[in-house]
Amino acid sequence: MTQVSIQRGSKGDLRQTAVLLNEIIKIGGTTALTSPLTARALGEWLFNHPDRATWHVAIDQDGELLGFQWIGVWPELPDTACDIGNFVKSGQTGLGIGSALFEATKAAAIEMGYEWINANIRADNAGGLAYYQSRGFRDWGRLESVNLNDGTQVDKILKRYDLKD
Repeated sequence: MTQVSIQRGSKGDLRQTAVLLNEIIKIGGTTALTSPLTARALGEWLFNHPDRATWHVAIDQDGELLGFQWIGVWPELPDTACDIGNFVKSGQTGLGIGSALFEATKAAAIEMGYEWINANIRADNAGGLAYYQSRGFRDWGRLESVNLNDGTQVDKILKRYDLKD
């Protein structure tokens, strides 16, 4: 397996992060995002609530970004919860990148005082559902017929990970 290091995301990571995310968006079917983002727009999202959000990147030994994971505010959640987004480079899933990212994310969420993490996953995203289930997330809700920006309608599964024993 490729050696991967996990570190906090920074402005210097935005270009590679936007490229990775836009590739996932272009493939389709796993994210609610339907339009490409510029590095600047992505930065505005990732740095929107600096006291309530953070993100980590997975970098290989050659400096290539293999994935990133973000936690932050979702208006429908209580202040004790954060939302999570997980993105791993196409062709690199199932190699432990998401697992390594989640360990860093979980520690950051605890440090920020969150009690639980919400995952909002497209119901047709079998890989995403399996990933969160394997981390210990459990179902707690469902959103039906959610309209994406391109007009596509999808159901979403809400999963919860409790940070406190």
